[in-house]
Formats: sequence, structure tokens, C-alpha cells
Amino acid sequence: QCAERIPEAEAVLDLLEKCPENQKKGGFPVIVFEGLDATGKTTVTQAVKDTLNGILLRSPPACISQWRTVFDDEPTPIKRAFYAAGNYILASEIAKASTQAPVIIDRYWHSTAAYTIATETSGKDQDLPPAQDEVYQWPEDLLKPDLVLLLTVDPEERVRRLQHRGLEKTKEEAELEANSLFRQRVEESYRRMVNPACQEVDASPSKEEVLMTVLQVIKKHCAF
Repeated sequence: QCAERIPEAEAVLDLLEKCPENQKKGGFPVIVFEGLDATGKTTVTQAVKDTLNGILLRSPPACISQWRTVFDDEPTPIKRAFYAAGNYILASEIAKASTQAPVIIDRYWHSTAAYTIATETSGKDQDLPPAQDEVYQWPEDLLKPDLVLLLTVDPEERVRRLQHRGLEKTKEEAELEANSLFRQRVEESYRRMVNPACQEVDASPSKEEVLMTVLQVIKKHCAF
């Protein structure tokens, strides 16, 4: 139905239809980095990719990311459908890449879920669906990573980093900054994710310290 009004929707659906169902991971580990903007994901993922001689992928994947601004201006259900479809298209890339090298991913399903849950809920983080709710479960038909790392920094430090970057804010980033309750709901949603759960890493120290901590967690959870 969207395709008549949004030509890009047809292209996304075409890519989605070409993806084989129930993608299987290759022999190399798949490691996802999650977190709010300005928690250091870009820096850390690049450093881990270089250290492990890995392949770096992002969500939404490169083949559809140029349409992100189009869908970000659409009503919430359409926007969420775009990001959800992006995860399944990304899974195809992960399946192929993980036969060649370790795969490092800047955001995946947990981001889509956490922002959706936080948007659909109002009030404080206590008002979120209960911790055991199925909304926090990984989808059965989506390729699962070996490890998910959640990078966190305190709110003041995150705002300082955003101001230092001086980049134009996304709508969601503006909401995060203006609405501390929304930010708390997003972070708490991340923490409630299961199968796999997020391993939390304090990304406040120096880049070198954060990288060292991250590599220790990876070594502990992934076989190399």
C-alpha cells in the first residue's frame, strides 16, 4: 500500500523478497554494538573491526540507508517497518560475511525493538511492558548474533559529546535530548532484551580503555 505513495518502499520490499528465509550464520563470530547516539559506537566498532580483521556492517544496511530520511518523516508504523525490514536484509549480509571473517555490527534488531517499545509507551521506565514480556525476545526467524554489547555513558557526558560533534540531530536524537523519560525508556528496554541479552559496557573512559574492555568481553564470550 505504501509503494504507490513512497516509491522507495517498493525497492525495500524487492530487496526483502530476495533474502532467503532463516539465514544461517557462518563460522566466524557476529558481534553487535548497541547504544544511544554519542556513546562511541562508530569509534569502537571501527577499532574492533581493525583489531579483529573483521567486516563492519551497519543497520540499516548500506543498500537502503540512503532512504532513511524519507522513512523517518513517515508515520511511526511505516518508519518502524522500514527499520524492521532493514534487519532482515542485513541478516543476508551477515550470513555471507560471517563465512569470511568476524562480523562487527553497528546496531541491529535490539535498536529497532528498544526505540519502538519506548515510543509506544508513555511515562517512566516502570510503565514499560514487564521484563518477561515477549516484546523483549529476539525474533525466531532472524539471524542471531553471538554477542550484543550495549555502550552506555552518563547523560551529561553524552550531551557534551553530541555538542562537540555538532552534527544535525535526527528526530529521535532530539527527542532523547528533550525528553529524559524517553531516553530512560530506551535504555531500560535495551537492558530487558533477552536471547541474546545485552552485555553492558561503560563507554565513558578513554577510547583506549573502552576498546580494551570490549575486547576482553569479546574474548570471554566468543571463540577465536
